[in-house]
Amino acid sequence: MKKSNYKLSPTAAHLPEHGPIEDGKEVLLSLRNVDITFGKGPTLNRAVKDASFDIYKGETFSLVGESGSGKTTIGRAVIRVNPCANGEILYKGVRISGKIPHSLDREVIRNIQMIFQDPAASLNERATVDYIISEGLYNFHLFENEADRVAKVEKMIEEVGLLPEHLTRYPHEFSGGQRQRIGVARAMVMEPELVVADEPISALDVSIRAQVLNLLKKFQAERNVTYLFIAHDLSIVRFISDRVGVIYKGDIVEVAKTEELFDFPLHPYTRSLISAIPIPDPRLEKNKLLFTYDPSVHDYSTEKPKLVDIGHEHFVFGTEKEIEEYRRIRESGEKVKSITILEPGDPRLEAQHADEFREDEIIDQPVHDTGSLLYSLLSFLLPIIGLPAAFIFKAKKYYKNYRACKKGALISLGIIGALIAIYLLALLLTVLR
Repeated sequence: MKKSNYKLSPTAAHLPEHGPIEDGKEVLLSLRNVDITFGKGPTLNRAVKDASFDIYKGETFSLVGESGSGKTTIGRAVIRVNPCANGEILYKGVRISGKIPHSLDREVIRNIQMIFQDPAASLNERATVDYIISEGLYNFHLFENEADRVAKVEKMIEEVGLLPEHLTRYPHEFSGGQRQRIGVARAMVMEPELVVADEPISALDVSIRAQVLNLLKKFQAERNVTYLFIAHDLSIVRFISDRVGVIYKGDIVEVAKTEELFDFPLHPYTRSLISAIPIPDPRLEKNKLLFTYDPSVHDYSTEKPKLVDIGHEHFVFGTEKEIEEYRRIRESGEKVKSITILEPGDPRLEAQHADEFREDEIIDQPVHDTGSLLYSLLSFLLPIIGLPAAFIFKAKKYYKNYRACKKGALISLGIIGALIAIYLLALLLTVLR
């Protein structure tokens, strides 16, 4: 990433009014070579490796990747929950990672809020909605008197689409979408400059997701709020984001403007994420060829990869040879195709669906193949009949009944065999006497 010519203030006790300016844009948050680790010694796990990116004031920067890639870990590091093992996080040019003065810590908490993924787990079930939204106001005394606090809370609850009478209720009395609105209200009532939205819609119904996204965009337009939006659904990301960062197993592999990333996804992992976006037409979706990312295509044995600017404010992670190829593809101006629709009967499509579970197998399964306990009991009592019955069931594809009969018959035969062995042993002992 590009480095600025501004001076850092690692020991500042307060945040400046504005952050440093880069290319005419104010840099609100910067990650510089951040490592985040868990555990010690042989159990040490590097969850985030050498992560670097900037977030400009007023924009939505989305961080996308599969589960376990380190998205939430970075978000929690920004709000000072996860410590950085290496590197630093800057807010308005001031280091906020590591040990900082108490006054600066309070300003960071006041200016950076978080909207959590699970709207049920993130709200105190024993507190009323009024207290949940007011807690930050109480902690930082952001009201003149009780009437001012009530007015702020009522205005905020109405802005998120709820009613003032909801303030006396408890979180369990609301739906998932309403709870998430309460979470948004709790964050926005603090009038933050940066909001870390950790997959805020993944736990919601599809019909509710658009409402919450529109609510976030509304606050951004009205208050110039900046978002670090953490997600794994690229179709949502395309709708809400100005720039996107792609992360894979702790490495930031690509950063670019939203349309630039979708038109020119250069890193193969980015292409695999885009190819996984569902197509609304089921016929096209069925004939879609998935692009699968294979990490073995990279040779990092001799050269360590880096995140490099290839132009057009587009950063890609790779070795010098890979970067040259990425740059050549980008400068050709031809859009990179990530989604391929094949004709029915194409061998590649048949190979892709070879391991998938066939729907007709579910339909063809016999209705009375229940594996009832009665089959096991009858086979236990009559093993001579139960064992042949098991193989008849197997031939007719009644697999559950086959297993039930086989189990009962084998247990019965085992007990009979044990009793015969005991009888013969007792007979032998009698003869020897």
